[in-house]
Amino acid sequence: MPELPMADRHETVLPQAPEEARQALANALAADLDTRLLAVSAVVADHPTFLEGWAQLAALGREPIERYAYARVGYHRGLDALRAAGWGGRGFVRWSESTNRSFLSCLVRLRAAAAEIGEQPEVERIGGFLHELDPDWDDANLVA
Repeated sequence: MPELPMADRHETVLPQAPEEARQALANALAADLDTRLLAVSAVVADHPTFLEGWAQLAALGREPIERYAYARVGYHRGLDALRAAGWGGRGFVRWSESTNRSFLSCLVRLRAAAAEIGEQPEVERIGGFLHELDPDWDDANLVA
C-alpha cells in the first residue's frame, strides 16, 4: 500500500473518559502502596474500557509478564476505542491530545514490558508504530 501524504492522514482524538472512572482512579492511586494495585484493579473491573486504568495497572504490575498482560489488554482496548472514534488503522493519534495519552501510555508500557521479557521484534514494531501515530513522538512523553 502506498504511503499516504501527511496532509491526507486522519487525526483521531479519543473521547474523554467518564468522570466517575477518572475520580475512582484518582482515589485508587491515592491508596497506600500495599493496596494500590488492588484498588486500581477494582476500578478497571468496574470500568473495563477505561484505558488509563489499564495503563496504571501496567505501571503497577509486580512482574514483567503481569505488566505485559495489563499493557496488552490496554493496547487492544485502545484499538477498539480508536476504531469507535473513526480511526481506520492509519492516521495520527497524537500525544498532544490529552485524551489520547492513555492509549499511548498503554503502548509505551507494552513496549517496555516486551523488552523486559525479551520480545525484541515487538519492541521494534511498537517503536515504529508510535512514530506512525505521532511523528513528533518523544519517549520523554512517558517514562515507562
